[in-house]
Amino acid sequence: MIRGVIFDLDGVLTDTAVHHYQSWRRIAEGVGFALTEKHNEQLKGVSRADSLDIILGWAGATLNDAEKAALLIEKNNHYLELIASLSSADILPGVVAFLENIRSGGIKTAVGSSSKNAPFILDKLQLTYYFDAVVDGNMVRQTKPDPEVFINAAKLLALPAESCLVIEDADAGVAAARAAGMSVLGITAHGQLAEADFCVQNLLNIDLSFLQSQFS
Repeated sequence: MIRGVIFDLDGVLTDTAVHHYQSWRRIAEGVGFALTEKHNEQLKGVSRADSLDIILGWAGATLNDAEKAALLIEKNNHYLELIASLSSADILPGVVAFLENIRSGGIKTAVGSSSKNAPFILDKLQLTYYFDAVVDGNMVRQTKPDPEVFINAAKLLALPAESCLVIEDADAGVAAARAAGMSVLGITAHGQLAEADFCVQNLLNIDLSFLQSQFS
């Protein structure tokens, strides 16, 4: 039985993918690479440092640690500028009603995100209140597809992995949840997330009774 739900952030609670894409595209241009939206899909759920390494690999560019650090700061500063105007209007469809429904049914909730900006974004969205725990990129050594972020979230909720459901929109996140021994509800508008137990386009019309029927 599901006793806890752990949410990814980007693509599940809100969609800042376009902001990440714009920021990474500018960084990529600086190292001589034309980043496309298709490339950007491969960066979903991946840490900032790992994303930069992937882009550098695509570009065939080699940078020292100081140069990488400077680019990571530049990327994050540009991203923060772009998301400064986020508000509750940017919450994805069905999220608030779903959170209220499962919490009223005694389900514990957490965010498990690779983003180091997760607390800032949750505050901007006015969603912090709804979560019993938040694990972000500042609190883990390994990022998705490593399961650490979800394992830590379950520990903070004081729940065993098998009683937790992860809601994810990226293959790396689904793989991380699977490695943690958790069930997965995939959010995807196109096709399927292969390793997810079940997929929906959004959280509209999804409630506790649905979860318990699908993940009992």
